[in-house]
This record gives sequence, structure tokens and C-alpha cells, in this order.
Amino acid sequence: MADGDHRRVTLERVDEGIYRATNARGTELTFGSKADDGFSPVELLLAAIGGCSAMDVDVVTGRHATHERFEVVVDAEAVRDDTGNILRDVRMTFHVSFPEGPDGDKARQLLPRAVRTSHERTCTVSRTVEAATPVTVEAADI
Repeated sequence: MADGDHRRVTLERVDEGIYRATNARGTELTFGSKADDGFSPVELLLAAIGGCSAMDVDVVTGRHATHERFEVVVDAEAVRDDTGNILRDVRMTFHVSFPEGPDGDKARQLLPRAVRTSHERTCTVSRTVEAATPVTVEAADI
């Protein structure tokens, strides 16, 4: 991604507590606090953290061997206190296995470095969360 690349998602209210997000490619995702069969915004954040690193790690290790198991679990504690709501102790755990043999051995060898590199350098989502990037909020007149 070059400096200055722009990303945008537009949200539209579908019903009370239910929203539709649309990206620049026209793909839609319905979610919300009252979406019984969908993700909550917090679950989407956890999925984004895990998904970003999963893609990085999958590409690096998958060049050498097909995964027998590839699962990423992202857990966090939801805290509600006097300062407001926040997630604490976010933990991402990779459960990955490869077949026996030289290709699987190479992928296993690369796995820890791929996970670390994603976390420290290439995963935009978790790096943004850890950097505590400010979010500007405004109400625009329509």
C-alpha cells in the first residue's frame, strides 16, 4: 500500500441497531447490536484483527505447504467502567498445522516469524489499534 492510499466504508441504517456497510467495490455486510444472525461491531473488530494477520501468515506459510489446520482465535475482555466501554487484553492465537515432510517443515519453521512480522509490521488493523490512532468524529448537516 502506497502512502496516501484511501479506504472508505459507508454505513446505512437498515433497522434499529442493524446497519449495512458497503465498501468501494460494492460489497455489502449487514451487522449490528440487534442483528441476531450477524456480527456485532466488537466482533467485527476482533475478526478484522484476526483476519488481517491470518491473511499475512497464510500467504507466507502457504507458499510452502497446504495447511492441515488454520484457525485464528481472537479473544478480548469487554470492560465497562466510569471511563466508558473498551476492550482489554486482546489476544490472538494461531492454531496452524502442516503435513509431515520437507514442505511442512519449512512452513512450520516460517510460522513464528510470519506471525511476528504481521503483528509488528504488516497487519494494518492490529497496528492501528495498538498505535491508538485518533478517530475524528463529526455530524454533518444533510
